Formats: sequence, C-alpha cells, structure tokens
Amino acid sequence: MIDPGALLGPLWTLLAFVGLGWLAARRLAIDPRPIATLLIYLIAPITFFRGLLLGEPTPHYLLLTLALFLLASLVAAAINPLARRFLPPQESAVLAFSSGTGNTGYFGLPIAMVLLPPEGVTLYLFCLLGVTLYEFTVGFYISARGQFSVRQSLAKIVRLPLIYAFLAALLVSGLGITLPTALMDSLAVFPSTYTLLGMMIIGMTLGRVAIREIDLRFMLGCVVIRYLLWPWLMLVVVLLLQTLLPLANELALALLLIGVVPMAANVVVVAMELGIRPEKGALAVLVTTLAAPLLIPLYLGLLMSLAGL
Repeated sequence: MIDPGALLGPLWTLLAFVGLGWLAARRLAIDPRPIATLLIYLIAPITFFRGLLLGEPTPHYLLLTLALFLLASLVAAAINPLARRFLPPQESAVLAFSSGTGNTGYFGLPIAMVLLPPEGVTLYLFCLLGVTLYEFTVGFYISARGQFSVRQSLAKIVRLPLIYAFLAALLVSGLGITLPTALMDSLAVFPSTYTLLGMMIIGMTLGRVAIREIDLRFMLGCVVIRYLLWPWLMLVVVLLLQTLLPLANELALALLLIGVVPMAANVVVVAMELGIRPEKGALAVLVTTLAAPLLIPLYLGLLMSLAGL
C-alpha cells in the first residue's frame, strides 16, 4: 500500500508555489504571459537537454520515450474530435492537449524518487521525457489549431527550441562528448526554476479568474480523462506488456505512476503562450492536483494489485 504521507511534501510545495503566483498577480499585477514565453523558449529546452544528458540515453531508454510519446499523441488524437463536438474551438483544443499529458515532472518525479529505486527513477525519467516531447510537438500543434490555421500552427512548432534541444542532447550523447562539469553544474538551477515558474503561472492565472469563468463541463472532461481514462489505460499497457515479455516491477510501477498523476501544469503554460483560455486550464489543474493525495494512493494500490506487483 502506498503511504499517503509520501505525497504530502510534493503536494504542499507545489500548492505553495501556486499561492505565490496568486499573490504576485493580485498584489503586484505581474503579467504571466512573458513568463510562459520564457519557460517555453528558454527554461524548458535547457531543462530537457540537461535531463536527457544526465540520464545517459540508450536505445532501450529511448524506446520508452518513443512509446510514451506515441501513446500520448494517440490519446490526444482520439480525444480531439470528441472534444470538438461538445466544446467551443479554444476549450476543445485545451482539453485535447491536456488529454495526452499529466503532471509527470513537477508532481510525479518527486513521488517516483520516493517509491522507486535508482533504476526505476531512470526508467520513469525517460517515460516523462516522452510525455514532455508530446507536449511541445503534437500537443502544441493541437492547442494552436484551436485558434490558428494548419500552416500557422506548424510554423509555431518549428520555432520551438525544445525539439532542437532534444536532438542536440542525442547528438552530444551519441558522439560521446562530455560537457564540462562546471557547465552541467551551472545548469542544475533550471529544473527547480522550471517547476517554480510553471506552478506560479497557475496561481497568476487563477488570480485573474472570475467566478463566471468556471466551466463545469470543461472541468469534468479534464477530470474524467485524467483520473478515469489514464489510470486504466496504463494498467492495460502494463498487463499487455506482461503477456509479451518479462516486465520489471520498476518499469511497471513507473508506467502506472505516469497514469495517475494530476493534470499537467504545462497546459496553462502552453495555453498562456497561445492565448487560448488559460484560466480554464488553471482551474482544472488546481482541482486535479488537490485530488491527487487521495486518489493516487488508492489508484496505485489497486492498479498494482491488479497487475500482480
């Protein structure tokens, strides 16, 4: 059984960051849009580049990244036409984008470090990288299509530096190039900065939300996808893999954890950058994060039992 106490530290830290963002918006009138741009075009690519290098990518690890990227993309592609039937274009684009991702980094990684041994954390990291790669490629395109044409959306993706950071990390690793220790140490500040600013943006957006902007239908869709679709989808993936090949318990638990984390904070970051209803995404992220301490232990305990772990 998963100890709920293991989740309290990450939860309250993240909520404190959200509270700081809310205070910044309400008391200092800080505009979160430049911060979203900074995250997408500078902080996220460097964080991604550093994490990939430290993980020492191998074909086995990169296969995990590819598999999670494809799975996230397929889920978003399946949800996108359904969302368009029930929601306006901008809201449906945000919902479709959020359906392919979760808070695997800010929230999930600290939990993985508590629950998994070092090898399991590495496996989780490369799964996480696949979800992040989805966010800034296919997910970004789906979000952009809520407001822009196909050509404009593709042009925005081409300008995203995270794609080139991913390719650069693979090139550096493949060539066996070792970056100076001083340089890698100086980049260590970026992951924590990414977490802090990413969660603060949620609070900054909430600080500008009026009661009339609460969309229960949109929020319900986010909760159903995050806490009903994804946990059982990842259980099916684990059971399927167990029938095809020997599956280490560490990898199985890493995959299940990917399925039970709350909604991704990057939903707000991307929506902020594209100007497509970030306030609705912020409310949904907050609701799913508040539910996480109750639902994650229950889900992981149940799913692990069903998977025979």
